[in-house]
Amino acid sequence: MKEAFTMWRHTQMVVLVALSAAIYAAILIPFKGFTIIPGFTEVRPANVFPFVFGLLFGPAGAWGAAIGNLIGDFFGTLGLGSIFGFVGNFFLGFLPYKMWGAFFRRGENMEPTVNTGKKFAVFVSIVVLASTVCAVWIAWFNDLIGFVPFAALASIITVNNAIAGLVLGPILLLLLYPRIKRWGLLWTEIMRPNEVPQARLQTVGAILMWVGGLGALAVGLIIGLGLYQQGFAAAGFSPEGAGQVGGFAIGVGLIPFLILIIVASFMLGGREQVLAAEEESDRVR
Repeated sequence: MKEAFTMWRHTQMVVLVALSAAIYAAILIPFKGFTIIPGFTEVRPANVFPFVFGLLFGPAGAWGAAIGNLIGDFFGTLGLGSIFGFVGNFFLGFLPYKMWGAFFRRGENMEPTVNTGKKFAVFVSIVVLASTVCAVWIAWFNDLIGFVPFAALASIITVNNAIAGLVLGPILLLLLYPRIKRWGLLWTEIMRPNEVPQARLQTVGAILMWVGGLGALAVGLIIGLGLYQQGFAAAGFSPEGAGQVGGFAIGVGLIPFLILIIVASFMLGGREQVLAAEEESDRVR
């Protein structure tokens, strides 16, 4: 998480934040009329950009996703839910570059593209995870404040994100990666190793992120759809019943998983990717 703040030292990274936010918002806004849940979400092919910009631009892509989504909200969906729309979209761009390094050992080619079978599989898994984490943050908060039931919003956001990422992401990465690398705009070529945390418990952090993200979605759906009707639940833990908003069970039941997501964010590194980029640059020279 350290690099999300140290990146502001670099003018190039600040420019990439602005570029990412502008492109994301520019594609979001024309689709505001294609609503799925009025006032909350719509068809969003633009959701491919946080995955791609997150991998290529690192923390600049994460901030760009958060800010771009907020700008888009000003055109029809701005409200209290935009607070965690900012958080959720930050994670949508944050997890791709943070989780990418967890799948590769030191010495392996870590270039963020999908030109091999393994990299394609890694990209698919990261899209699914980031889509889920983004969805649970947004849906949890909107259910908590009584706006939209968790089950409906979390399901729609997860699928919406994943479809855009899985269908358009590989194509966009293959087109953009060679050019971004040639222009020297990869985040790993801009930031320095001492500005990025070292992953001492990378594997544990990656596991916790999966448990936090998928666990929150699964438990939220079980509670929200009323699939558990025994023990303390049947005794009144969720008095509003399935499909309602503002339920105590959703509000409290997901907090442990959200905490896991936050803890895992600080355990995942990124320095290895920067060091690998430096070593490649030295070899080229």
